[in-house]
Amino acid sequence: MRTLLVVVGPTGVGKTEVCLRIAEKWGIPVINADSRQLYAEIPIGTAAPTREQLARVKHYFVGNLHLTDYYSASKFETDVLTLLQSDPAFTEKSIGLMSGGSMMYVDAVCHGIDDIPTIDAETRAYMKERLEREGLERLVEELRLLDPAYYAIVDRKNTRRVVHALEICHATGKTYTSFRTNSRTPRWFKTVKIGLNRDRDELYDRINKRVLQMIDQGWVEEVLNVYPFRAENALNTVGYKELFEYLDGLCTLENAITRIQSNTRRYCRKQLTWYKRDPSVCWFHPDDLNAIFDHIQNHIY
Repeated sequence: MRTLLVVVGPTGVGKTEVCLRIAEKWGIPVINADSRQLYAEIPIGTAAPTREQLARVKHYFVGNLHLTDYYSASKFETDVLTLLQSDPAFTEKSIGLMSGGSMMYVDAVCHGIDDIPTIDAETRAYMKERLEREGLERLVEELRLLDPAYYAIVDRKNTRRVVHALEICHATGKTYTSFRTNSRTPRWFKTVKIGLNRDRDELYDRINKRVLQMIDQGWVEEVLNVYPFRAENALNTVGYKELFEYLDGLCTLENAITRIQSNTRRYCRKQLTWYKRDPSVCWFHPDDLNAIFDHIQNHIY
């Protein structure tokens, strides 16, 4: 039976290097499941694989989109399943490798995702214009009226989720909740999930240092280059929001960096909470490569 190796873990834990080592050992490419690394214009702030890393191992879904392109977990599911049916590493070696920190993207491939309707460009433009004109608070209140069930559970500060739910409401005349069945779709492959984690102090120190390294690599300049696209959903993420405020003169660079570090650590905790709900994940320290290799060897055939 074919096997999809899935490497998960919080941001900054060291997934990239572990996946490179796995890919090199088994001679397979890496399927990227980080939703922000798909965008070509923001490699620094998303910690996308470097040119050197891309030269070591073939990667799919890295820098293949532009900020104005519409994409979703459902589209990712379709694209990855199509790839797995055509990629020689999977069809001939019967093994694939996927990794990333976007929880919904990973779950979409492993278990399927609800059949949410695709939003037309007109509705997306309409909701984007309303968000800019009315602000998130007004849209949250509208969601409370149109879909109270989803309003009760959604993160009301998550612009993307609030706006997407309203897009569904306006495009279909039905609630977003009505499309959420949470059913699992059978796959023709088995998944072997490998979780990477470190002691909290070690992980937090890596996160703090990585933010500073990104600044040194030219992150502020990258944010300045994409400033005209700041309303795009792809930039509604930790790091870009804080640096946009710095460029707007609303805070100092030092303050923006401190907030990025804090918000990244918060996102890290959210990721770990999500992954640890899944009992099928087997956890390792990223430096324990021999144990990781042995685990893979014992489960792929």
